[in-house]
Amino acid sequence: MVEIFTDGACSGNPGKGGYGVILRYNQHIKELSAGFKATTNNRMELLASIAGLEALTKEGSEVTIISDSEYVVNSVIKGWVFNWERKAYKDRVNADLWKRFLIAYRKHQVQFKWVRGHAGHLENERCDELAVAASRQKDLLIDEGFQG
Repeated sequence: MVEIFTDGACSGNPGKGGYGVILRYNQHIKELSAGFKATTNNRMELLASIAGLEALTKEGSEVTIISDSEYVVNSVIKGWVFNWERKAYKDRVNADLWKRFLIAYRKHQVQFKWVRGHAGHLENERCDELAVAASRQKDLLIDEGFQG
């Protein structure tokens, strides 16, 4: 079982943002992060899950994504994203990322677990640190799909 811990951060909404990810498989741990010039918190939360899934090298993995994002978790477990997909994402924000998410999501057996943010969850706190640090870097990336 692979665990993917995720968090996103944004200074202002929209504003500079970043995501942080921890991948854990048995004793192996890998951290990922990236920062963007202009984005939103929801985009960073979603991009964190995407980055974690896309980092997996073996298709068909059993994965649990642990996130403090109700937006991401509820969109999947309540089936909203699948309805948006059926309706060709009509009038949906972040459609570019949801399309990318579903490609990565469908390569694995994914479960979601929601955790309360800033509540002392060790990996969630670390992901927040990674996301905030990434958003403060000098050479920030451009979030191509951001419609600000």
